[in-house]
Amino acid sequence: MTNLYRLADQRARRRIVSFDRRELSRLLNLYSMRVASGEWRDYAIDFRPGMAIFSIFRHTAEQPLFAIAKVPGTSGGGYMVYNGPRKLAHGDSLEDVLRVFDRKLRLLLS
Repeated sequence: MTNLYRLADQRARRRIVSFDRRELSRLLNLYSMRVASGEWRDYAIDFRPGMAIFSIFRHTAEQPLFAIAKVPGTSGGGYMVYNGPRKLAHGDSLEDVLRVFDRKLRLLLS
């Protein structure tokens, strides 16, 4: 016997997550500053069920250097910054997790 599935029910289960205008503006501002300094060259935005990801690349054909994820309703905060599989930061606001990019690397002489 044939089973009927309502598409509206399937779509309702998948919650679409995206970056709002303020968040996207903040991400693109950070991105443009790093492009101007020659560190980054490309970005991608992915929308997956339950999450949105802003990925940053040094070269188009490489793996992303960083991925900034928005995952509402998770423990530990709705925003996370990854460097490959490593989680660099997580928090409740985008500004909190983007502070990881404010750190300057210093050369330590011994």
